[in-house]
Amino acid sequence: MSLSLTPRDAWQPLPPSAWNAETARHLLRRAGWTARPADVAQAVNEGLAATLDRLFPAEPALLQKPRLVSRFEESAVALVRDLQGKTGDERLVRQRELQERGRLAVQELSVKWLQHAAQPAAAAYAKWVLFLSDVYVVSAEKVRNAGVVFQHFDLLARHGLGPAPALAKAVSRSPAMVIYLDLGQSQVKAPNENFARELFELFVLGEGNYTEADIKEAARAFTGYRARADGFFRLDPRQQDQREKTLFGATGNFSGDDVIDLAYRQPAAATFLPREMARFYLSDAALPPEHLAALGETWRSNGFELRALVRQFFGSRLFYAPEFRGNFIKSPVQFYLALIQDLGLDVAPIPRLTIAPLRQMGQALFYPPNVRGWVGGRQWINSSTLSARRQFVESLFAPIDERSLNADEQIEIVAARSNGIDHFTVTDDWLASLAPLPPAAAAAQLSARLLPDANATDVRATLQTYLATGADDERQKLRRLRRAAATLLQSPDYQLC
Repeated sequence: MSLSLTPRDAWQPLPPSAWNAETARHLLRRAGWTARPADVAQAVNEGLAATLDRLFPAEPALLQKPRLVSRFEESAVALVRDLQGKTGDERLVRQRELQERGRLAVQELSVKWLQHAAQPAAAAYAKWVLFLSDVYVVSAEKVRNAGVVFQHFDLLARHGLGPAPALAKAVSRSPAMVIYLDLGQSQVKAPNENFARELFELFVLGEGNYTEADIKEAARAFTGYRARADGFFRLDPRQQDQREKTLFGATGNFSGDDVIDLAYRQPAAATFLPREMARFYLSDAALPPEHLAALGETWRSNGFELRALVRQFFGSRLFYAPEFRGNFIKSPVQFYLALIQDLGLDVAPIPRLTIAPLRQMGQALFYPPNVRGWVGGRQWINSSTLSARRQFVESLFAPIDERSLNADEQIEIVAARSNGIDHFTVTDDWLASLAPLPPAAAAAQLSARLLPDANATDVRATLQTYLATGADDERQKLRRLRRAAATLLQSPDYQLC
C-alpha cells in the first residue's frame, strides 16, 4: 500500500485547521457507527481532542448484566450438579434444558448489547470492545455458558483503555477463554499449548515472532488455570508447573503473567495491535511496516496504554488521509446500528427481528467463525449477504405485524413500550422535515444524512429527478421520500463508511 504521508508525518496530530464537518463525519463513521448531523455539529464545535475524550472516556458506561444471564448463572450450577446423578433419557432432558436456557440468555445478551451500542454516547466504546473481542476471541458455541461470555466482554470493557499487558493477563484468567482454548485440560504432565500459541500468534506478537520452543515453555506456565463450575476463575496449585522455563532467551521460574510480560518485551508486540486496529478501522490492505513501526514505537514509549494508542490513532493525520475516506465496507453490525441511528429507531427486543437478520448478513454476535475472529472487509459482501442487507432495510420501512408475534415476543414489546422504547420501524415523522423542501434540497439533505460522501453529485441528481415527479401531491411525495430513503440505504454507497 502506498500512502500520501511519510512514517514520520503519518501519526502527527491532525492540524486544528483540518478539523471540520468532513473530518468529523469520517471520525464518527469509523470510530462509531454513523455520523448524524447533530453529532457532527457537536464534534466540530468541541474540537478533535475533546471529541476523542468524549468518545473514549476514562470511565466508559458499561453494559449491565441482562436478566436472563443472571438467571442462567443462578440455575446453571444446580443443573450441572443434578446432571451427575442422571442417566439415559432423564440426563438428555436436563442437558437440553441447560442448553436452551443458555441459548435464550445469549440471545438476550445480543439484544441488550445492540441496544447499549446503539446509544450515541456509548457507540464508539462499544465498537472498541467489539474490536477487542475480535482479537481476544471466544465463542458462545463452544463456551456454552452465557454468564462467562458476558463476563468476558465485561472484562474487555473494564480493561479496554488501560495497559495492554494488564488486559492480556486478565484475558488469561477469563473463564470463557479458559474453556474456549482448553486451558482447563492443561496439566503438569501434559501442558495444553492452545492458549500459549494464540497468546503469541493472535493476541500479542503475530506469526513468525516466536518459536515452537517458546510455545511449549509458555504452555507450562499456564498449567493449573481453571474455570470453576460457578463461572469463576481458579488456580489449581496441584497442576501448576513451577519449574524453570526458558522463553525468548530468558530463563526463570516464570508464571503466566511473567510470560505475558516477556512477550510484550519483544519488538513485534509494539506493532501487532496497531496492525489489527488498522485492519478493523482503516483499511483491508495492510499498512506499510515502517508506518506501523512508527506508531508502535510511540505506543511502547507510552507503556502500551490502550487509551494513548486510541488517541494517537484517531487523532492522527494518517487516519484522515484522503485514501481512507468513504471506501471501507461496513460490517453487518455497523450496517445494522448505522441504520438504527440514521433512522432514529430503537433496537427491537425480538431476536428473530434483530439477531436473525444479522446472522443472515454474516455476523452472529458472540459466535465468531473461529479463533481468528471475523475476517471482514470484502468477505462481508456476497450475493446472499447483500440480499439480506436489502431485505433488512425493507423490513425497517414496514410496520411490525404484531399479530404474528408469539406470547413471549408480545410481552417483550409491551415491556419495551412501557419504558418508552417503541420506534422500531420508520414512520412519516422521520420524513416530516424533508417533505416541505423542494426536490433539490430534499435530495441534498438525504444524501448528507446517509452517505459517506455528502457531495455525491450523481446520487443527488438522481434523487432530485425522482423526487420531482409528483412533487405537488403531498401523499405521493411522502411515498417517494420513503422509497428514495430505502433505496439510498440499499445502495452500494451506504455499505461504505
